Amino acid sequence: MTEEQRGELEELIRSKIEDIAASMPYLQEETKAIAPSVSLGRLTRMEALNDKGVNEHVLEQNRRQLQRLANALKRVDTNEYGHCVRCGGEIPIERLRVVPEAVVCVPCAENKRE
Repeated sequence: MTEEQRGELEELIRSKIEDIAASMPYLQEETKAIAPSVSLGRLTRMEALNDKGVNEHVLEQNRRQLQRLANALKRVDTNEYGHCVRCGGEIPIERLRVVPEAVVCVPCAENKRE
């Protein structure tokens, strides 16, 4: 990986972190408990609880991705970034552009599923 590509990926990681971090306050607000005293119809209340559950899932996914992106950002400054943790081979730049937090190459990721 060239220094230019490394810089491009570092900027991509930082951008993704900013985007996810910007959505966190909204999701945290949307996952607050729905008080039983709130006057909602039965179906409306069920919809609100369903929406809350979906938002809780998205919030947890975002937290996990933020952690993976933060770890990737730490690895950018080392020779570890862009190398598969299983086989040691180089992860293609195209994969890192799509999944900059990737730690395994596609063949190793596919072997895990077998």
